[in-house]
Amino acid sequence: MSTAYPAGLEAPFIHPPPPQRPELPDGIEPTSMAPNWRAWMGFVALLLGFVAAAVGAVILTLIGAAFDGSVVASGKLANPSPAINILATVVQDLCLIGAALILARIGGRPRPWDFGLRGTRFWPAVGWSLLTWVSFLAVTLAWVALVGAEDVADTLPSELGADKSSVALVSVGILVCVLAPLAEEFFFRGFFFTALRSWKGIWPAALVTGLIFGGIHAGSSNIAFLVPLAFFGFALCLLYAKTGSLYPCIAIHAANNSVAFSSSQDWSWQMAPVLAGSLALLALICWLIRLAAGPTPSWALS
Repeated sequence: MSTAYPAGLEAPFIHPPPPQRPELPDGIEPTSMAPNWRAWMGFVALLLGFVAAAVGAVILTLIGAAFDGSVVASGKLANPSPAINILATVVQDLCLIGAALILARIGGRPRPWDFGLRGTRFWPAVGWSLLTWVSFLAVTLAWVALVGAEDVADTLPSELGADKSSVALVSVGILVCVLAPLAEEFFFRGFFFTALRSWKGIWPAALVTGLIFGGIHAGSSNIAFLVPLAFFGFALCLLYAKTGSLYPCIAIHAANNSVAFSSSQDWSWQMAPVLAGSLALLALICWLIRLAAGPTPSWALS
């Protein structure tokens, strides 16, 4: 028994399936994976972030002076209290994040994965991260031996007043081991380096980012340590480019700061829980950021 179809049709009319999206050539990223940021945006964001941070620090210092009367006869403000120093550093980190978000907005609505908050293959990321950290430690040891520096211990915790009280110690620990790695990686690798890549490519962008990253630590680190820090900033850019994710950079940065912070307190076994706690807290923060951002595109997943 045959089935009759309308005149002109010899078989049921069936919509053909939509054509599959062609695979992109190697080395070419999806358009949505490459934010429309320009090199000048990185430099403007850097200037904006530090100007805002300086203004914030002055305001906090004036507020602190108003409450404790720390004004000397010359009219100059006395040394800020540990609380003011800690808050000023927090403001600086937040200003860097805010400046990156403001400038990124020029190129369209930024999403977490535009800044590298996206998945990557776990074990290759672990391997490249360890290589980055070992390379940094090797360069540090070689540089210290070359310049003959006797003490390159991290002095930032004591400058922030970590030795004043247990509350200050915990606050500085969270600042140094959690907030600083997150903010600095978000700005320098996630935004600044990404913006500069559109200029001359990975290597020049990594070199410039590394030099600036080392330079901004001039006020908080031993001067003999600035060259290794510049190398660290450079190597973290390469790690980001290799893995396509900011998570390995944040993890290694936090691990390095945790070790440095523990060493500054002459801790031994305490180093392990500081490291584990820092990484766990950062993992929670990153997870909450991605959760708040909504569904992540398939290309941004590991």
